Amino acid sequence: MKKGMRVFALLVIFIMIAGAVFAEGSRQPTAARPYRAAFITQAMSNESQAFSWREFQRLAPEFGFQMQVFAGENEPAVEVAGIRQAVAMGFDAIFINPSSIESIIPAITEAKRAGVIVGMFSSLLPPEYQHLMDFFCGSDDFLGGQQAGQFVSQQFPNGANFVEVGGQAGHDAQIKRHDGFRAGISPNIRILGSQNAPTGWNTHEAMAIMEDFIVRFGDQIDGVWCHWDNGASGVIQALQNAGMRDVFVIGYDGNRTGYAQVRAGTQALSVGQSFTNMAWHSLNNARAMLQGISVPKINWIPVDMVTIDTIDGFPLPDW
Repeated sequence: MKKGMRVFALLVIFIMIAGAVFAEGSRQPTAARPYRAAFITQAMSNESQAFSWREFQRLAPEFGFQMQVFAGENEPAVEVAGIRQAVAMGFDAIFINPSSIESIIPAITEAKRAGVIVGMFSSLLPPEYQHLMDFFCGSDDFLGGQQAGQFVSQQFPNGANFVEVGGQAGHDAQIKRHDGFRAGISPNIRILGSQNAPTGWNTHEAMAIMEDFIVRFGDQIDGVWCHWDNGASGVIQALQNAGMRDVFVIGYDGNRTGYAQVRAGTQALSVGQSFTNMAWHSLNNARAMLQGISVPKINWIPVDMVTIDTIDGFPLPDW
């Protein structure tokens, strides 16, 4: 082979190798092969997660993704199995909102080793594990709880007795909403009792917890801090059943139920979060990373303070 032809052949090989390396570092979706992502979440019985899944499906084509869901139904082992299945199936990215942070650590370690993009959705890993995630998209549950506590302190400058109906025990949002509220209240706001929902973010569990508080504390209760709006529905029902109609109830989520209760005057505050924005940013970040573009590790989605005075300034939620 002549020298010129050998040089040409080597140049062609070099271009092919470079193209392969570029394709690996900056993949592009095609009609035949879209990006594939999995949403691994605690339960479809959780209204916020069912809505988030609908939003992922609606938004996915805009970013070149095909989506699949693995719902744990509040069983951490099922969520872990979903992560491992997504890795085995060669998914490009996984978006995770787990029941238990600790339970998923081994599985997301495997996902990272396999080159799968790991996005935390609404639940942030503790600092010692954040090297295992590529990014987080969600509301600052600590800040939301803190703002709720500050709101309570403003409404009760002379002090008050509150009870706390917490979300799913051990869940990242439950822990941060609890801690944030404690950080936000003034010293003269007394917490008579605090109890977390044992199995999930279920209305009937919130109602049962509130019924127990009513038996234990009765008319001493001035207010209730409930970690989720649908739980606040159970709280309100328990209070109404007991003839206690002047108790100050606040909740978190900003869904249709919370908005309706604020308008009805049975709930004083709903700390609102946007799962649509969380899904959009998750997909956008994953696509950017697949195209070789760096993204922020922590992506906070602002919360809304929805009261009877501010509610008309916000769009009606879709869930």
